Amino acid sequence: MQSNSIIYKFYYQWWKNIDKPILFLVSILFTIGLFFSLVSTSLIASDKLDTNNYFFFFKHLIYVIIGVILIFIFSSLNQDKLYKFSIILFFISLLSLLLVPIIGVEVKGSRRWIDLFFLPRFQPIEIVKPFLIVIFAIILCKNETNILFKYLASTILMTLVSLLLIIQPDIGQTLLVVFSWAVLIFCSGINLYFLLSISSIGLILLSYMIIYIPKFNYIKARIFSFFDKETGTHNFQSDKAIESITSGGFFGKGIGEGTLKNRVPEAHTDYIISVISEEFGVIAIIIILILFLVLIYMVFKKISFETEEQNKLILIGSVSLILMQATIHIGVNIRLFPTTGMTLPFLSYGGSSIVSTSILTGIILNLTKRKI
Repeated sequence: MQSNSIIYKFYYQWWKNIDKPILFLVSILFTIGLFFSLVSTSLIASDKLDTNNYFFFFKHLIYVIIGVILIFIFSSLNQDKLYKFSIILFFISLLSLLLVPIIGVEVKGSRRWIDLFFLPRFQPIEIVKPFLIVIFAIILCKNETNILFKYLASTILMTLVSLLLIIQPDIGQTLLVVFSWAVLIFCSGINLYFLLSISSIGLILLSYMIIYIPKFNYIKARIFSFFDKETGTHNFQSDKAIESITSGGFFGKGIGEGTLKNRVPEAHTDYIISVISEEFGVIAIIIILILFLVLIYMVFKKISFETEEQNKLILIGSVSLILMQATIHIGVNIRLFPTTGMTLPFLSYGGSSIVSTSILTGIILNLTKRKI
């Protein structure tokens, strides 16, 4: 009885202090992802995996349940423990990222995943990203450390993670990491000219690798085909996605009537927004975009009341990462950007992506909850 009382008291305190509007919005986004997984992408499994129609949905549901548990765990920790666990988990996840070139699984020319007997095919960078935001903020807010050393240390860490991603290769995730670092560096008060100089050097090096290193020929081909529709194969998925959005119109074709999910291999992950638009119309996409914008607005509103610089940077980095990832995903689907293979936070199928988004959400809820 006493243990039940302690659990109830702990849960009550958590519920009492948590930011309920943010939690509610996150719950809606996860529920929308489950709904579309059920009605729009489940048939992929029966066609391609020779299994029951609801394979993806049940797997997606398991990932979301794991995600909900992670949200509760990370949002219930006190801040000192959150920082300590984040540092430990960052180094563990970084180690797994270091192992990708050695024991990683190669899929379609890229080695980004690791298969472990207790954790089948996960993408280490997805676990690294949330904790990388925390580590960047901790480094940049060390008061006793020389300012140049702080910027140098964060730059070295960003470069290390980026190089590990470039080796895979995974340019999309590399851009996310560099963008997150740049946002935090900018918000920490760095000289703008210094930031522009570092960014220019990085852009030049990235351009050199894409143009002159054979391993990155596929990226060069995607970029060239993006600007030249006549080049063929690299435009296939993007062309089908934009066709589906156009054919769906304002209100869509109806549940299960879309064809994109059967024509594009990664429709349930990289092109989920096009699948939704085809079956439920542009109105559904507008609603989803509004939900994302309201979520980001709520977090930024909380930041304005935050007094600790470290917490501010973590919250800014976390919502910026979610916003940038959603922007890239939608941009690829409407052919504003070349194909990158980016999931949509909360909605796309994929265990690594859901776990990453859940950890970010747990950290956000932890730092926005009412202080006791």
